[in-house]
Amino acid sequence: MKVLLFATFAASTVAFIPTSNKVESNALLAVKEKSGALPFLPYPENLRGYVGEEIGFDPLRISDYFPMDYLREAELKHSRIAMLAITGFIAVDLGFTLPFAQGVSSADAHNFGVEQGLFGAVGIPIGVFEMVSWLAVQEMLQGSGREPGNFGFGLKYLDGKSEENIKKVKMWELLNGRLAMFAIGGAATQSVLTGHGFPYV
Repeated sequence: MKVLLFATFAASTVAFIPTSNKVESNALLAVKEKSGALPFLPYPENLRGYVGEEIGFDPLRISDYFPMDYLREAELKHSRIAMLAITGFIAVDLGFTLPFAQGVSSADAHNFGVEQGLFGAVGIPIGVFEMVSWLAVQEMLQGSGREPGNFGFGLKYLDGKSEENIKKVKMWELLNGRLAMFAIGGAATQSVLTGHGFPYV
């Protein structure tokens, strides 16, 4: 009887002993690097070598499906447009308007431009710039060595700076651009919803 009880006890405890496969998988999981921004997700490997890699923010894993050069180019373009947009949006609401658009708020500028037929003049230079920039992006994706977002403007601000400082400047641009994308979306929404200009409350 004692032998039977011991055998039953031993058999039941074996279920709680991890198998070698479980131990190995847990060890691999512990070693695998996690995202700095979202520690419960694995680190997106394709961000390595790009400014902001230490943050590791790519929860949708978009970098697994598209070239990082293309993604960074798009992010920088949207960031720069958003920085200009939020500056212009606030400036117009503070009274800095064109002579032919006196008293037009930022929220009303679109409708005013359509009514006056002004967007043709704006659309042509934007279209030309888009065509030229697309050629630059295509060359970059084919291995020209061009860095994403580099159109040859403003490089004098990087002269004489160390690699570490250049990386900091590029990171500042990226972070300010991301903030600006949120800012212009929020400001435009608040302006339309409240009917008020700056500070849109």
